[in-house]
Amino acid sequence: MVYKSILPLAVAFCCASLQNGFAQSKPQPLVKEIYTADPSAHVFNGKIYIYPSHDIEANVAEDDEGGHFNMRDYHVFSMDDINAPAKDHGVALDVKDIPWAGRQLWAPDAAYKNGTYYLYFPVKDKKDVFRIGVATSKSPTGPFKPAANPIAGSYSIDPAVFTDKDGKAYMYFGGIWGGQLQRWHTGKYDASLKTDLGKGHENEPALSAKVARMKDNMQAFDEAPKDVQLLDENGTPLLAKDADRRFFEGAWMHRLGDKYYFSYSTGDTHLLAYAVGDSPYGPFTYKGVIMKPVSGWTTHHSIIEFKGKWYIFYHDVELSGKTHLRNIKVRELVREKDGSIQTIEP
Repeated sequence: MVYKSILPLAVAFCCASLQNGFAQSKPQPLVKEIYTADPSAHVFNGKIYIYPSHDIEANVAEDDEGGHFNMRDYHVFSMDDINAPAKDHGVALDVKDIPWAGRQLWAPDAAYKNGTYYLYFPVKDKKDVFRIGVATSKSPTGPFKPAANPIAGSYSIDPAVFTDKDGKAYMYFGGIWGGQLQRWHTGKYDASLKTDLGKGHENEPALSAKVARMKDNMQAFDEAPKDVQLLDENGTPLLAKDADRRFFEGAWMHRLGDKYYFSYSTGDTHLLAYAVGDSPYGPFTYKGVIMKPVSGWTTHHSIIEFKGKWYIFYHDVELSGKTHLRNIKVRELVREKDGSIQTIEP
């Protein structure tokens, strides 16, 4: 999520025709009964499950730290096929049931291992500091039971858990501005850093997402979080001033062959970008833009393979026209023969 004051909405959607039969002149919202955003999609047992944020009209004044994104619970949705309706399985987790939580249930993710489903979520603790929690269930749709405490060593927002072919799992996380990543840049929390590191840091390497390998129980880090290094074509770290390419929030990882695709939102420039590496830890070399700005302020996505094709789940504000009341969508992700991703004009 991004947390800046609302800017004018992006231009209206242009018509697009996608390859391989998944063609819509304008992808329709998958859910219309409630507002949903930040969709983390996964394939479990041959079916698509979506774990989004649940936007509400909380009547909270807008601010640069995203106070108006005051979500309180999660719903889980399932789809039998890519063109099937999204079924709402109801509330999977409520903020009132998380012992250590204060407010603001932001973008979640999910994973599965050894008969248990895991829901990962960022929420502010009672001191208004974002931590990442975990909840478990024997069903992909919940209800999920939260652990008594946040994951030790976790902070900021936007957890995304990737399980590699060898069974090892990694959590990617972090978000600048309201996501508080900048407050941890020295290793200790500094509440004075409201948005970024400020003047004088523009020519320094940009703040980076974090990655940590998970323990086998999927409920704790097996190591201290590391920086996700993003490089340009010359092997030089992307700089803080490079707003069209540097990381801001919304990390996602997927693998194609032997290559690891780290994708993310550039935040205040509204692009979904990607970089490619040879390891889950990177470093990752910037390759381009997956999707240009959607209507609305925030940009957040997930990428899955389903029945031999790749799809991107994302959100915009078609239903409400309001930045904090969003709706999730899906469309095909088209690759070139070399594995590069065609840029989508939403």
